[in-house]
Amino acid sequence: MRKQKRQKFSEIKAGLDDAESLIRKMDLEARSLQPNVKAVLLAKLREYKSDLNNLKSEHKRLASANSNQAARDDLLESGMADAMSVSANQRGRLMMSTERLNESSDRIKESRRTMLETEELGVSILQDLHQQRQSLLHANDTVFLLLEVPYRLHLLTGKFEGKDERKRLMRKGGRKNK
Repeated sequence: MRKQKRQKFSEIKAGLDDAESLIRKMDLEARSLQPNVKAVLLAKLREYKSDLNNLKSEHKRLASANSNQAARDDLLESGMADAMSVSANQRGRLMMSTERLNESSDRIKESRRTMLETEELGVSILQDLHQQRQSLLHANDTVFLLLEVPYRLHLLTGKFEGKDERKRLMRKGGRKNK
């Protein structure tokens, strides 16, 4: 029975980890979409993240209670000590040690989760900076083209003016010869 419980808790934990991974992937994909679609999807993802965090908290609470009970049962069943011979002080120390161990594990998991979220945020910022850079490069090219147009027009009109001047001089010259 306890083995089945542990197996179910492991399956649930694996499912929660898979869900978290999928949400991260969806988040990265949503951030690369158009702004109008992106906003809607990111709002839904925030809801999913919230629901997932609630499920993780509930799982952690149940797993902690179950592991404490299992640890107590194992201790009592193992023949190392029975309920009559274990002093209240020893039980108290064991419970405190187990609790500290669980808290340390929770802090490590929370730190890892924070690290992953920070990494995701960094990726998102880099993507945004890349898009801004592309926009600035495009704007720079556009400004360069706009600044180049008057110069080319000036050169072009100068060529036409030169042709007109030559034609005019040729006509005057032709009249003098007649």
